[in-house]
Amino acid sequence: MFATVSHEMEVKVPASKAWRLYSSLKLANVVLQKLSHLINKIDILEGDGGVGTVLRLQFPPGTPGFTYYKEKFTKIDDEKRAKEAEVIEGGYLDLGFTLYRVRFEVIEKSEDCCITKATIEYDLKEEAAANASIVSIQPLVLIMETAADYLTVNDED
Repeated sequence: MFATVSHEMEVKVPASKAWRLYSSLKLANVVLQKLSHLINKIDILEGDGGVGTVLRLQFPPGTPGFTYYKEKFTKIDDEKRAKEAEVIEGGYLDLGFTLYRVRFEVIEKSEDCCITKATIEYDLKEEAAANASIVSIQPLVLIMETAADYLTVNDED
């Protein structure tokens, strides 16, 4: 069972500025600082933020379903401003998912405005179809809102 879910948000900063955050490990730092109730620890196991980087995300006690997963950056396209990461261990894979991929995109709207888009693509074994209900775009929406707040208050360029 393959499905996708996505969300878009307008951000009043240039696409190049938003992409500098989304394409780097700095996004993980911003998430940890502002959303510790969502993710309480991120360890870099391999890499420097480029394709092949592996992160271990640990979730607060009481998070429904699982306590951690490892994800690997599988695509970072500076031209299209798209970044993809796939769960490679734990988390969703332990619940019958055969694929759980997150994609962030930054789309230029005007010189000083862009659209950030988050997409979840997943594939689930038929016998675990009931677990599709745990897939939620809401945590990514919170990350996008946090990133938008960070981008509009910080003048880094």
